[in-house]
Amino acid sequence: MSTSRLQHINDYFFSAEMAAPYCPLTTHVLNTGMGVPGAHVALSMHRMDPSTSIWNLLTTGTTTDDGRCPGLITRENITPAFLPIRRVVTNTSVVCVYLQIVFTITDHSQKFHVPLLCSRFSYTTYRGS
Repeated sequence: MSTSRLQHINDYFFSAEMAAPYCPLTTHVLNTGMGVPGAHVALSMHRMDPSTSIWNLLTTGTTTDDGRCPGLITRENITPAFLPIRRVVTNTSVVCVYLQIVFTITDHSQKFHVPLLCSRFSYTTYRGS
């Protein structure tokens, strides 16, 4: 293997994106109908205030070219709560243009992966690890 190839691999694994602070919640958007990542999808994360039942914005982000949104939220900013991830899917090949996935975190020491798989006809999500 050439030196330049090894350098490319090293740069990938130790890039600024990979060196981002630990994020206990990750997400990934995939356009399963076209077999491509959901690149440049705007998303936001909110927490419900239990005393007012109002959703308060925690953070926003945009997926990368590979459909991921690294460093969305830090462990210090996650507390047990109902949390929706709101996604604005602007790709015209996907029918859904706005999705809200609401989930509960009861143990903030765990890692959560909440992907979105979508096509022109449907979408699904699940809790990964």
